[in-house]
Amino acid sequence: MLVAAITDIPLYLLIIGVNLPFIFLGYKIMGRRFALKTALAIVGLSICVAVVPFPNVTDDDLLVAIFGGFFLGAGIGLAIRGGAVIDGTEILAIYLSRKFSTTIGDIIILINVVIFSFAAYLLSIEIALYSMIAYISASKTLDFIIEGIEEYMGITIISSQSDRIKEMIVQKLGRGVTIYKGQGGYSENGKSRDIDIVYTVITRLELNKLNTEIELIEPNAFIIMNSIKDIKGGMIKKRPLKD
Repeated sequence: MLVAAITDIPLYLLIIGVNLPFIFLGYKIMGRRFALKTALAIVGLSICVAVVPFPNVTDDDLLVAIFGGFFLGAGIGLAIRGGAVIDGTEILAIYLSRKFSTTIGDIIILINVVIFSFAAYLLSIEIALYSMIAYISASKTLDFIIEGIEEYMGITIISSQSDRIKEMIVQKLGRGVTIYKGQGGYSENGKSRDIDIVYTVITRLELNKLNTEIELIEPNAFIIMNSIKDIKGGMIKKRPLKD
């Protein structure tokens, strides 16, 4: 977009031309399937920019930045969920993070600092600031699309009714459980007692139902909740068992 603003080259051609090296890089580090999906997504984006008319629905720059960033983040998020990207900076960030042993997030932040600095120099500081607002809006929307819809929670439950709670989780929520053997360190007579600790992984959308069911079994159950970035293997979801 910066190059299009200071030259006469159409944006839809720049989208393809600038991203070609990143598609090749994605093929090298992520594989042919990823590169093919990314190429199709970028070509599709370029065609939409060239063909689809986008009316100016508002002259308020703040609204344009916020809602433009929202729809941009949603588009990128849906592309990523489909196994592709429509922005070459993500591929570059993956490559550099592996090369220099740093995080992808740090690389993306550094890239955007450079981009916004050029925007402030070539265009204006005001445009650069609006661009930062759009970037923040896009990144938050992207996080929600990728993680928020099915964000997983790790739930640890300590209760004297662990058998009933385990049965409820398996039958009503259709989730697998893991039982840890533990000892309670707090009691009136100072003696430890053996307890079963229930651990399960659910989505955030199921959290309210789980709390409601546990409340019916034992209102004083001790529950620890942790957000989980990613999971792999095991039994994450199955059909609830029928009585």
